[in-house]
Amino acid sequence: MRNPQSGFNQTFIPLQMKEGRRLFGMSLATYTAVHVIISLIGIASGLIVLAGLLRGQLLTTWNGLFLITTVLTSVTGFGFPYKKPTPGIILGILSLIVLPIAIFALYGRRLNGSWRRTYVITAMIALYFNVFVLVAQIFEHVLAFHALGPTQTEGPFKIAQLLLLVVFAVLIGAAARRSRPVLA
Repeated sequence: MRNPQSGFNQTFIPLQMKEGRRLFGMSLATYTAVHVIISLIGIASGLIVLAGLLRGQLLTTWNGLFLITTVLTSVTGFGFPYKKPTPGIILGILSLIVLPIAIFALYGRRLNGSWRRTYVITAMIALYFNVFVLVAQIFEHVLAFHALGPTQTEGPFKIAQLLLLVVFAVLIGAAARRSRPVLA
């Protein structure tokens, strides 16, 4: 169902739920709102982390916030009642593969030696995954974008995701080059 006043597609509920069914004690609408807020905080803090890394700076508080919210984004994404795997679920799994490496590099190895570059690359790949899903959600739920790519197989969607990939590849490469190994 579309809401013409808001410009948003209201059909984002992944599976029809029985009346009164709850996810972790929350209605689906509340759970979705919590997940979206966590995701947006993760993306925003990740972009701040990326800006710092591009300047050769490690913004400690922002890194912690980014990692926590990005892990929570992936974990809460698995709580939705899907019937089959979605691109978001697949990227959530991939994110949960790279995030422990980033967390270990930052907190376990304290970015010593090559772990600094490892952190930059893995953390920013996790950010890319979240932004990829954000773009997909925009094409699914914002009517103006949905009209351009209703099935997410159309040219505008593919071009947007390709541009995103290129931008992130360039930025991650630049941030990795600016990361200077710290010897233990």
